Amino acid sequence: MSSSDIFIGETIGTAILILLGGGVCAAVTLKASKARNAGWLAIAFGWGFAVLTAVYTSAPLSGAHLNPAVTLALAIKDGDWSNVPVYWAGQLLGAMIGAALVWVVYYGQFQAHLTDREVVGGPGAQDTKAVEAQEAQAGPVLGIFSTGPEIRNAVMNLATEVIGTIVLVLAVLTQGLNDKGNGLGNLGALITALVVVSIGLSLGGPTGYAINPARDLGPRIVHALLPLPNKGGSDWGYAWIPVVGPLVGGAIAAGIYNVAFA
Repeated sequence: MSSSDIFIGETIGTAILILLGGGVCAAVTLKASKARNAGWLAIAFGWGFAVLTAVYTSAPLSGAHLNPAVTLALAIKDGDWSNVPVYWAGQLLGAMIGAALVWVVYYGQFQAHLTDREVVGGPGAQDTKAVEAQEAQAGPVLGIFSTGPEIRNAVMNLATEVIGTIVLVLAVLTQGLNDKGNGLGNLGALITALVVVSIGLSLGGPTGYAINPARDLGPRIVHALLPLPNKGGSDWGYAWIPVVGPLVGGAIAAGIYNVAFA
């Protein structure tokens, strides 16, 4: 694979991943969406199908890492670090493109949602300072773009992301590579998608299961840049956890693989 193939493949694949994954979050969250309040099952399966579609699309070009934690784990496993920056650049750019496309698709719903006083202010929100403080930390639609904890505890939140990513990356590493030796084959794509659904259903409750630094950071940057009314803050105080946690988890998974499976 050439560097240009890797960059293009990861950009396209990660854009599709975030378009479909962020899209299901928007569909479930936003006012005037036909899927509003469809629930956690819809989100978990939506993200699983997003992974499946993205892997099938990008695997011929880049091997479909689509996740800096996966790229890091494969570099540790194989000892080849030459293309890591190219993979990471494509993944971050693709995640930002995908998040921007979610905004385009749901533009009308974003406008309706964020101009609804009940949604933005909350039930009977008389305490303006309290509302402003809450929105500065995490805006009312931030969950469409990136993850956030239900209980804010850095150690617990970090541990959740590390453990979830270990499960994902171990599953990826033990799939084996396709015939070209550059990524998951068709069966591996399906299994990985089902693993993502399983992680979402079983481990996603505490933090929203980023398990992918680009998936969280790229859309969070887009949330900060988009001209959304009343969008609130992008919660940068939490943003390091869904970046560091998955990278640590990916490194640990690679170590486990090298000791137990290699």
